Amino acid sequence: MVDSVTRLYKAVLAAEGADPATSRTARLMRAGRAKMAKKVAEEAVEVVIDAMSGQSEAVVRESADLLYNLVVLWAHAGVHPDEVWAEMKRRERLFGIAEKLPKNMVQSQPRRRVVALESRRDRKRR
Repeated sequence: MVDSVTRLYKAVLAAEGADPATSRTARLMRAGRAKMAKKVAEEAVEVVIDAMSGQSEAVVRESADLLYNLVVLWAHAGVHPDEVWAEMKRRERLFGIAEKLPKNMVQSQPRRRVVALESRRDRKRR
């Protein structure tokens, strides 16, 4: 899996400068961070819906879409998959592989600013 994500990450970086008319990845990268974040959210919701419906094959397909869109967002944000794997290893050492980082263990940081994602309808009105 790690190798697949790393290969995907490299392919996303390579496609960034491609023609948006022929590359979905280039088109998504040019659409900007809000569009990328929206795609990650959409795919995550689709995974949840399919999981709740008991459709395991659809969960697999939508999970692959989710990973693709997440990797595109990582590339845009300058996050390399190795950074994510390193954080997962750090958490495994502290809490075990199947545990999420407890909220009280997160270093206190200022609250994140909530950013509204621009909707299609808002863009069309302009």
